[in-house]
Amino acid sequence: MTREEKAQVIAGLTEKFQANNHFYITDTSGLTVEEINKFRGMCFDSGVEYRVAKNTLIKKALDNLDTDYSSLEDALKGVSGIMFVEESGNAPAKIIKKFKEEDSQDRPTFKAASIDTDIFIGEDQLSMLVGLKSKNELIGEIITLLQSPAKNVISALQSGQNNLAGIVKTLSERQ
Repeated sequence: MTREEKAQVIAGLTEKFQANNHFYITDTSGLTVEEINKFRGMCFDSGVEYRVAKNTLIKKALDNLDTDYSSLEDALKGVSGIMFVEESGNAPAKIIKKFKEEDSQDRPTFKAASIDTDIFIGEDQLSMLVGLKSKNELIGEIITLLQSPAKNVISALQSGQNNLAGIVKTLSERQ
């Protein structure tokens, strides 16, 4: 690979890291071509982009960013594949976990992840990342919680069985 080609790969990776708030680093070594294609297909179906790059090029691309990713250097050894996702920070974790369940040798290996610049390193972090809720899921839960008291009051008023409904009816008849 020439210097120009390396510079293009670094620029492309830097652009991807800047465009995506979430990325995962995995080790897919030992997988057959058929298994890699299946893994890539699972990524594609979930809206996750999977790329394999040399560790030195990944390090240089991360160095070009404003955020300090120096803690990822230990994870960038051996074969490294990067999973980029824009929306759901847990989609790659779910893909890795599902593939591992179907694989007899428990592959691929989860190395590290960055979710909104928070760093998660090590295989033990994978199950926590699977349970991570997306921004939209959290907003939905908050809206549900905010609507809940109003729905309770409305249903109590409509049921007519509650003392509150009688009080409101009596107050409205006074005027």
